[in-house]
Amino acid sequence: MKPAKLHCWILGWFSVALCCWCTSDKITQSDNHPHTWKKLYLAHHWPVTVCKMSANDCQDPPEYWTIHGLWPDKTEECNRTWHFNVTEIKDLMSDMRHYWPDVLHSSLNRTQFWKHEWEKHGTCAATLQVLNSQRKYFGKALELYQHVDLNSCLVKAGIKPSSSYYQMTAIKEALTRFYGVMPKIQCLPPEEGEKAQTIGQIEFCFTKELQLRNCTALKGESEPVPADLKLGTEELSVCSDTLPTYYPSQVQDHK
Repeated sequence: MKPAKLHCWILGWFSVALCCWCTSDKITQSDNHPHTWKKLYLAHHWPVTVCKMSANDCQDPPEYWTIHGLWPDKTEECNRTWHFNVTEIKDLMSDMRHYWPDVLHSSLNRTQFWKHEWEKHGTCAATLQVLNSQRKYFGKALELYQHVDLNSCLVKAGIKPSSSYYQMTAIKEALTRFYGVMPKIQCLPPEEGEKAQTIGQIEFCFTKELQLRNCTALKGESEPVPADLKLGTEELSVCSDTLPTYYPSQVQDHK
């Protein structure tokens, strides 16, 4: 092959390869890629309701909202080889046990709940630099939890565990007024013989810059992730605005 033709042949193949590489990179970064996400959900759950959903080892649940998880939308289990290592969060253990306890299992040495949250959600959140290690992921979730301070907000709004019922619209209005955004609120539907739904989970949404935003899906976005809390036949769903809402103070004080 003549040098001129060889040069053109090499240049042609290089151009094709470069085009393919660029196209591949665009596909990897596109919104349709399975590991691409747009917002984070910081899920708080009410331990008394969690215990109501399960007959597990649920003893003296905390009487404050605790962390369920920090979840990117659209993605789960992004790296099954990145296993949970509790030694990476050993300096967080005191706060983890207090604010992110395994409500269903009373043992302080149990780490299965955190393992589940990291492997299902944390490995996906780790595409963000500020969350790209187990220490960063759990530490940032604790930081956001403290920033939101849901427990204080509800108390200031006069919304406390009670045998009386609340209107869901009043709870939403109080939260929206306080935070300036609409969270996602989930309840247990009424059981047979009950007239009220039971509040169980409140999720706050954050942008990738970790700024609060509405949880409602914008045009072109996915629907929110599932409730991620199903115990036996009990499952949370988005609360109804029309049903009275029960905010229980004890596990078995309401039938």
